[in-house]
Amino acid sequence: MKKFTLFTPGPAEVPPRVLKVMSEPIIHHRSQDFREIFFEVREKLKKLFKTKQDVIVFASSGTGAMEAAVVNFFSKGDKALVINGGKFGERWSNICKAYGLEVEEIVVPWGEAVDPEDVRKALEKDGKIKGVFIQACETSTGVEHPVRDVAKVVREKKGDDALFVVDGITGVAVFDINMDGWDIDILLTGSQKALMLPPGLAMISASERAMKFMEKSDLPKFYFSIKKEMKSQKEGETAWTPAISLIKGLRESLRMIIDEEGLENVFERHKRLASILRGMVEGLGLRIYAKRPAAGLTTIEIDNAEEKRKKMRELGAWVAGGQDKLKGKIIRIAHMGYYTEGDMIYVGNVLKYVVQNSGK
Repeated sequence: MKKFTLFTPGPAEVPPRVLKVMSEPIIHHRSQDFREIFFEVREKLKKLFKTKQDVIVFASSGTGAMEAAVVNFFSKGDKALVINGGKFGERWSNICKAYGLEVEEIVVPWGEAVDPEDVRKALEKDGKIKGVFIQACETSTGVEHPVRDVAKVVREKKGDDALFVVDGITGVAVFDINMDGWDIDILLTGSQKALMLPPGLAMISASERAMKFMEKSDLPKFYFSIKKEMKSQKEGETAWTPAISLIKGLRESLRMIIDEEGLENVFERHKRLASILRGMVEGLGLRIYAKRPAAGLTTIEIDNAEEKRKKMRELGAWVAGGQDKLKGKIIRIAHMGYYTEGDMIYVGNVLKYVVQNSGK
């Protein structure tokens, strides 16, 4: 008997057909069977990222790809400009500092998106910045940052002298992120969000500009060496033991996204789902926390948020709470990946029942 539906912004719901594929007997990763699967995955990931570049797959959480984005392309003492508007912006700063980069932050009030003009001013002020780090969606607040506009600023002000690094963990396959078209240097994501898989895979791609930076990088790297992985993955293998079942599941989910529904249709569906849920939220007299809400999740200001979140779970809808200073102040409801309009009506009505029976 099903006890709940996940509406958390990672892990999210996994389609039954993907679960079925992952439950099949294991195969060996140094075999033609695996290579055929992996070659298909690699080609579809290029379409997902909208890039001609290789997309490297790691067996890790998304944070592994974030670390790879730092250690493979930068050197000790390099200056990094980090857009810090929540817990995951903070993570960029923490990873950069852990590897000896000098970090300057644009601190954005939680719930708000960065102003590209602030990025422009920061780059004009300090000509030594080598990398600009941002979230496409700051999952802790539900905010979508204006990635395309920031990319333009970075390229106008820095040319080939700095890399633009985008954490697309709650953005890729949720809304449009065009790596090549927008001149993004490094784009990464994880499996447990809109890719409709359990946690355990991270994906990252780098521009030709970034590859030149990689040749000069002096930071330590072993497991997360993109150079090693590029060599192996071009041959249909991985440098280290891959998450075989997850990669089989990834092929299935990419078939659903790329081949069957179509990526642009996926984006439109996420917009519809967000609109349905937010209409119900506002109908209850509640406020959306994010000033520039992303399509993948809705953050809702609500009194006694943890108590209401627990009651929603008891009724079968497992939603997420706030983090850090937002704990107890918001709930976060995801609508990225394997969700329908009916799912939004369901979770919206669970929220309505809890609010009307326990107060706002």
